[in-house]
Amino acid sequence: MGKQLSPATRDAPGQFPYLRVANVHLGRIDYADVNTMGFTSAERETYGLKPGDILLNEGQSLDLVGRSAIYDGAEGKFCFQNTLIRFRPGADVLPAYAQVVFERWLATGVFAAIAKQTTSIAHLGGDRFGALLFPLIPVAAQRRIVEVLASFTELERSVEASITKLRNVRQGALLASMESVVSGKPTAGWVHVPLKDIVPSAEYGISEALDRDARGVPVLRMNNIQNARIDANDLRYCPVPVPSKLFLRRGDVLFNRTNSMEHIGKAAMWRDELPSATFASYLVRLVPDLRRVTPEYLVEWLMHPLVRQRVRSISTVAVQQVNVNPSRLGELEIDLPVDLAEQRRIVATLEACDEQIGREEEELNKLRELKQGLVDDLLSGRVKASALAA
Repeated sequence: MGKQLSPATRDAPGQFPYLRVANVHLGRIDYADVNTMGFTSAERETYGLKPGDILLNEGQSLDLVGRSAIYDGAEGKFCFQNTLIRFRPGADVLPAYAQVVFERWLATGVFAAIAKQTTSIAHLGGDRFGALLFPLIPVAAQRRIVEVLASFTELERSVEASITKLRNVRQGALLASMESVVSGKPTAGWVHVPLKDIVPSAEYGISEALDRDARGVPVLRMNNIQNARIDANDLRYCPVPVPSKLFLRRGDVLFNRTNSMEHIGKAAMWRDELPSATFASYLVRLVPDLRRVTPEYLVEWLMHPLVRQRVRSISTVAVQQVNVNPSRLGELEIDLPVDLAEQRRIVATLEACDEQIGREEEELNKLRELKQGLVDDLLSGRVKASALAA
């Protein structure tokens, strides 16, 4: 483990850059935001990193403890903090193979199983990590496994690049179709009105204590809004009766009024993803006037980057979160076509992009599942690396 940061080391002589948990992501190291502390010349020898060293998150949330990446910088350019564990492979272990093992241990909960939880942080522990049994195989077999998995990684990167490109196309289509949101100039056939004029109803959800007992009423929370869609996974349930007026109806728009600054203002339309459901109090249900605006268009407007900025500007800061008052939200002015058919045309263009992105994401998920299955077979010995075609 690395050197401990303290008030004394922050101002000590011999300031030198070091890597910490924030720099080590899954499979990559971010060198953009690096801090410094005092290291003696002897400490730089001890804690200095060499190419091929693997850094693992020692202190993290339980699901991310053990997250790792291979150091690929120059020798001695960085040291590391004690929030990380350094694994320096010997001659019998390829760094890339060790990284495959560590990523699999992270995914299958091996690290989480040995970690010790303290408040909100889980600690991997150098001794507990060192006691794990490493699947050592001949170097030639390690190299073959790395080569095979590298071909999968190349395919993954290709699909990821395609998804990024499609998302950029969608963003461009959104900005172009709602040009008046950016310019502030009226467009022929469009109106600029307070949101409350076309959304006459904004309601808070329930504040009851929730549990995981599926016999209760499903309750949507802020984590159930993802990418402007309802994600009905990871539900919680209300164990007491819910007033009928608080059950969701198709076309309701859910707005996340309480969250971090990054996620405040997320929105999605309820499309009957479940037979019945209600929503938690840190969401607000917006009920649009269907004679003037479609709920799908309302969601796209709420998710517009400039509108998200405006929402953040009217939010108030609470403890570790920000909050948007629905009354203040109603004062924001919305730009929209008077013709509902034009609103639907804009949404249809964006949904066509979403369908393409969805197909690419499905392909990426299948590829990752296939890769993980192969990793399982190779590391367990069910499939021998030597049996894989070159």
